Amino acid sequence: MFAAEYAPAERPVRRGRRAPVAVSAPVEQSGMARTLCKVMDLSLHGCRLLTFSAMARDESIWLTIPGLGVVAAIVVWADDLVAGCQFLSPLTDETFESLVLRYGLPH
Repeated sequence: MFAAEYAPAERPVRRGRRAPVAVSAPVEQSGMARTLCKVMDLSLHGCRLLTFSAMARDESIWLTIPGLGVVAAIVVWADDLVAGCQFLSPLTDETFESLVLRYGLPH
């Protein structure tokens, strides 16, 4: 055992507002058939998913969001059955607001 020092790291600044939502959506991973996941929160640039199968960092996925269609994304972090994804093309403000209005949860 040895002693060490630590200091709090700066948190990265989010690029935009993140809204809690509840959307059931199919996701297709490279090399796998489609599977169901839940979109837990959403931003213009990405989302957080609750999945029923493990995902890997840097994996490409195709997420089918009801009312929007297929969205290409990259898994930027994954922890057990939760994953954070970045959309390859950001949502428009209008699309984001429409999805939050339709699927948003109270804060």
